[in-house]
Amino acid sequence: MNGFISKFRNSLVLKVIISTVLLSLGVIYVAGSALNSQLSKGIREVNLESATVEARSTIFSAQYRLVIAIGEKDAAVRKVIDDVIASATSLTTNENARDVVFLKSYGNTRELNYEISSNLIDPVSITESLSKKVRATDDIAWSYIPIRYVGGESVPGLAFGQKVLIPNAGQYEMYMIFSLAGQNTTLNLIYRYLLLTGLFLVLLIALITWLVVRQVVRPVREAAQIATRFTAGDFLQRMNVHSQDEISTLGDAFNEMAESLEKQFTRLENLSRVQQRFVSDVSHELRTPLTTLRMASEVINTARDNFDPVVARSAQLMIAQLDRFERLLEDLLEISRFDAEVAVLEVVDFDIVLLAQRCADDLALVAKERLTELRIYSISETVNIKADIRRVERILRNLFSNAIDHAEEKPIAITIIASEEDVAIGVRDFGIGLDESNLIRVFDRFWRADPSRARTRGGTGLGLSIALEDARLHNGELEAWGRPGKGAHFVLTLPRQASANINSRLIKLQPDDFHG
Repeated sequence: MNGFISKFRNSLVLKVIISTVLLSLGVIYVAGSALNSQLSKGIREVNLESATVEARSTIFSAQYRLVIAIGEKDAAVRKVIDDVIASATSLTTNENARDVVFLKSYGNTRELNYEISSNLIDPVSITESLSKKVRATDDIAWSYIPIRYVGGESVPGLAFGQKVLIPNAGQYEMYMIFSLAGQNTTLNLIYRYLLLTGLFLVLLIALITWLVVRQVVRPVREAAQIATRFTAGDFLQRMNVHSQDEISTLGDAFNEMAESLEKQFTRLENLSRVQQRFVSDVSHELRTPLTTLRMASEVINTARDNFDPVVARSAQLMIAQLDRFERLLEDLLEISRFDAEVAVLEVVDFDIVLLAQRCADDLALVAKERLTELRIYSISETVNIKADIRRVERILRNLFSNAIDHAEEKPIAITIIASEEDVAIGVRDFGIGLDESNLIRVFDRFWRADPSRARTRGGTGLGLSIALEDARLHNGELEAWGRPGKGAHFVLTLPRQASANINSRLIKLQPDDFHG
């Protein structure tokens, strides 16, 4: 059942066919019911009219013959009754069989008894309600009744009755009874044919729908398959167009779009390769003059005590800017490795708590200058993981440095929580914070929430971007949260085995101390 539901949800053809079949069933049921009702009503009305005419004629003939028999002996009267029954049950233009029943009227106490019924019909077939109708009027009365036979069989029937006067016997009721078995057989036959015709129409509609929808869905399915191949990088696929209808127009438009996309992707790939090569080449080429400048600047900086104070300060500034320039080149080289997808992990086993403590100690002097401090809270004294220690250290240093730059002289809380499969490190500062609209851009390259502030601190704008790439290279994740004036919270989650995936988020991104 679940498989069928899944297939129904994923198949447009199945949805259209089932919907069409259900709607067709509803329409055919309503139309068939109306047609069956009208046919049944017409057949019953025709039979009723025919039976009424025959019943009137037969009862009137019987009354006439009984009037003529007034004064005759009982044997002659009985012969008249037998003749009436014989003629009434044999001469008929109605397709349904008919019988005659004579019953004494209520209050008739004469000894002579002419009660009789043809074909072993049980007199109890005449209902009390019909008998009351006959006694209450001089005209003919009728009613639908079940015809019961002496043997116990019962069939549906139609009875007509009227009062008759039998010589020497008093008031009687004469009934003409028509069997409706033939009529019901005809109605059942019509119902079965209508049902079979309806089912055949539903199957025919389903087949036609399948053929029509297949013609429409096939090119759409082909377009979806080609689009999937586009996603996989195969831009050479095209739709087959063999006609000039609306579907062919879709195919032509799709093929034109595919050609345009192929050209655009090719151009972008070429541009990306040129950019990657440019960044890589420039970064490598700048290393040689940078090394020369580094050596010269160190010589000058060593002798700065013999220079004029302005020259000595310039030597210090040159050393600082060369350090920043070297960091920028290293970041650009790392970015080019990520873009070229050649970055690899050098996995070792190490204690991430010890690594975090070492990074905090290295940045302790910078934190002191900013009038803040790094406080580490770990669930365990040691948490060993298998990862690239150089990349993990770079992530931590980026997060710690970023928190120090924005702490606003408030302590920074570093939380380390580990499970058997994962480890999470949260870095929480209570400084200027981040606007919600900037959270989706905080990991963008060269993006700064406060450009003037970032340049004062000497950042390159690539630190968090590289940190995110390092985290994802480990199958981990780096997330950010912040609010203006409430600080920021960065959470790094890594698998404890480098080749595994993270199973859970051990630290909530929105900190518990936030109530806004």
